[in-house]
Amino acid sequence: MRQLVLASTSPYRKQLLQQLGLPFITASPLYFEELNQTVAPELLVKHLALHKAESLAKHFPEALIIGADQVFVDARRRIVGKPGSPERAVEQLKGMAGRSHTFYTGIALFDAAAQTVATDFDTFTVTLRQLTETQIRSYVERENPVDCAGSFKIEGLGIALMDHLDGRDYTTLIGLPLIKLTQMLEQFGVHIL
Repeated sequence: MRQLVLASTSPYRKQLLQQLGLPFITASPLYFEELNQTVAPELLVKHLALHKAESLAKHFPEALIIGADQVFVDARRRIVGKPGSPERAVEQLKGMAGRSHTFYTGIALFDAAAQTVATDFDTFTVTLRQLTETQIRSYVERENPVDCAGSFKIEGLGIALMDHLDGRDYTTLIGLPLIKLTQMLEQFGVHIL
């Protein structure tokens, strides 16, 4: 089997990819991502995922390289980045409580040897329940979601913030849509089953 490289240092993406039972390595992408509010989120995440994958081609010239990226779009249709601080996380969550918001997750599979690529994206919508500031502050103190778009970790205590979730593949919400990735890998001759 060809070498498979995950262009990410995210422990969440690594854990998801391990579910497929394929040998792979991870590498930090050599690409600085920029959130452009003027680009449609579905195009932006595919673009970012592709550039992350392509950025490692020189280091892994024979590999299949997986790139992924995610943006969080709030109820006002604005792209929301990672909060970066506990106070900013509290502010983001206060503005999000009681509303529905959508994650766009882009995926790219780049064949470095053939210089061919497949890209796609998936969405997942979350609706937060009504929350008090005390509940929000308690959550942020306990989980410190400063490195997560949307200011919560759904795979952790963040589930307690939710009213309901809507999407076809829960792995999209975590950051690596495995249903789409499985289909893409098969297009490149990697059969999971």
